[in-house]
Amino acid sequence: MRLFISILLFSMPGALLASGPAGEFWPEWRGPLRTGVSATANPPLTWSSTNNVRWKVATPGFGTSTPVVWDRKVFLLAAMPVGNPPPQGQQQVHRFEVLCYDRNTGKQLWRRTVCEEAPHEGHHRDHGFASASPITDGELLLAYFGSRGLYCLNMDGAIQWSKTLGKMRTRGRFGEGASPALYGNTVVVNWDDETENDFLAAFDKRTGRELWRVKRDEATSWTTPLIVQYNGVSQVIVNAEKRVRSYNLADGSELWQCGGQTANPIPTPVASRDTVYVTSGFRGSAVFAIALGKSGDLTGTDAVRWSRNKKTPYVPSPLLVDDLLYLATGNNPELTCLDATTGAPHFEGERFDGLSGIYASPVSARDRVYILGRNGTCIVLKKGPKPVELARNVLGEKTDASIALAGRDLFIRTHESLYCLSESQ
Repeated sequence: MRLFISILLFSMPGALLASGPAGEFWPEWRGPLRTGVSATANPPLTWSSTNNVRWKVATPGFGTSTPVVWDRKVFLLAAMPVGNPPPQGQQQVHRFEVLCYDRNTGKQLWRRTVCEEAPHEGHHRDHGFASASPITDGELLLAYFGSRGLYCLNMDGAIQWSKTLGKMRTRGRFGEGASPALYGNTVVVNWDDETENDFLAAFDKRTGRELWRVKRDEATSWTTPLIVQYNGVSQVIVNAEKRVRSYNLADGSELWQCGGQTANPIPTPVASRDTVYVTSGFRGSAVFAIALGKSGDLTGTDAVRWSRNKKTPYVPSPLLVDDLLYLATGNNPELTCLDATTGAPHFEGERFDGLSGIYASPVSARDRVYILGRNGTCIVLKKGPKPVELARNVLGEKTDASIALAGRDLFIRTHESLYCLSESQ
């Protein structure tokens, strides 16, 4: 079975392909292909708070990070207030925790407190102190709490090493949210904030040794780096307000840059075989399709295959499946589907009543696209150039975390619970 899955994944187009067992699971917040797609999952089409619920568990603390899945384990990050509320103007002490659940039963297997402190600044009212998602390769688990540190754990929850990187100052005190990126033995973190200490840094996942650090001059961004390989070169692509930049994973040297994004960039880029798609949508709209393999300043050159300046997402990252690029409009319950090759719209600004806004990024498996609203309602569309609704599922709990897909299971983290949804066999 695993041999078949490896062959299938290597035959798919993409600048970075999941191989081996990674393709069977959901090892990071945008899935095994880093596009929001699972090529192997067979998740349920319909569910409710009582139908097709394999299990449901109450989650301690709070977090909007996406659950990640490897084999029989599901991992979450959370921040939990400790003790009595502090005097006005002071932050409450929080425990920053990594949690592991049994995928089959929902039983909590272990819970590890990696840090306990009072954060130095607050966060956006819709989020908390655990907005970044963990990432795993089945050997180690990386948990990133920004100013609270980067932690490497084994699959049984023992801390292998940790790094403290400083105190981030975010725009508007909106808080922190970029997740780490992992490729081979290298883990990369984005540290764009309002100080002059912006940087991108890479560490050896096995030891925590810092491999390189490059200085950046950017405003706060909440975007997770995307690592792709093209023509034998692994590169780290980072979305940002002033410039999208690509760095050589081997040493951090800059490969190319391109202007044109809006303020407050949040969405993570996605990539096909030879093109990376970068979006932003605060006080403006931008989506750029940028050819891989170029060098230097690509702004205004033919390396930008196409661009658009309307109906792009603010918080949700794009979904790239086959030659279809799905984009939310701001944080609104609207969806646009573009031809990824040309940028031409298949449909544009399609509104879905019943969704009270969107923070979660859309995902896809089989012939379906799943769009999760902030009120816990999920619209399932038929994958394709027309917005054909297949199902409408209601949980009745608020949720901002993105869906995770693995096998026959679909995982949704609400503000209070973690659901494993699966059709009865």
